[in-house]
Amino acid sequence: MKELWVEKYRPKTMDGYVFVDQLQRDQVSQWIHDGSIPHLLLSGSPGTGKTTLAKMLINELGVDEYDVMFANGSKEGRKIEWVDKLISFCQTMPFGKFKVVLIDEADYLNPNSVQPAMRNLMEDYSQSVRFILTCNYPNKIIPPLHSRCQGFHIVKTDHTEFTARVATVLVTEGVEFELDTLDSYVKATYPDLRKCLNLLQLNSQTGRLASPSDSDRTVRDWKLDCVDLFKHGRVLEARKLLCQSASPEEAEEVFRWMYDNIELFGSTQEQQDQAIVIIRNGLVNNTMVADPEINLSATLIELSQIS
Repeated sequence: MKELWVEKYRPKTMDGYVFVDQLQRDQVSQWIHDGSIPHLLLSGSPGTGKTTLAKMLINELGVDEYDVMFANGSKEGRKIEWVDKLISFCQTMPFGKFKVVLIDEADYLNPNSVQPAMRNLMEDYSQSVRFILTCNYPNKIIPPLHSRCQGFHIVKTDHTEFTARVATVLVTEGVEFELDTLDSYVKATYPDLRKCLNLLQLNSQTGRLASPSDSDRTVRDWKLDCVDLFKHGRVLEARKLLCQSASPEEAEEVFRWMYDNIELFGSTQEQQDQAIVIIRNGLVNNTMVADPEINLSATLIELSQIS
């Protein structure tokens, strides 16, 4: 495994980036044409292309590598001392037109110290520095930062486009695969393209994409196992595995995953509508129950009774 597919196939130009919204494509194209960007807050689900878009913009705008500061909000950005490093970077003159501070996982920046400290920085150095913040949960970014940034929510691609993109990578890499096997990987990871590509690469070292049921050859993932069990009608086993594997902290993610793969719980529109209501009720109850596992188990029992 000489090169990670995630990095190998990360788009570096406008032509390679897939936009779901034409208005967003036009906006990005205008920024590149103007040679400048405002402060940006890129939000969206994990693996939908926030960091890729940020790096693509930096590349297309021709920003000098010494004018770019990368930071991770869940690590260095949690302590106020990190702001001193940020100030030092902003104070020096750029080699090009402007500098860029790219902060991944900005929703983990300390809202009581680091985020408030960034307010003045964004204004004081607006002539020479641009901030690009990426986050999964924009509600965790304080309102003063929202008002200083242009919001840019990246919508996830649909299942068909998602499947086509990962299938293209497999074909390009010369990996043989069955469509049903690929569908299991897609259902287990959608809409996280990064996670899907990593799983596919790890499970295709022999030149053929291994089936999730082939435990001797595949790198396991509990969602992948659950999809395989659901598709084969082994609902009870899937429910037990899901409840055992998902931690209480992952509860919201699990409900979202079930919603994204609603077809696992019903083949007709009426059944899928019923499943959505059940998932919604389970998500609401999750905030009130003492034991999230019992609530999740009860939700899955209701879902299994639909068909």
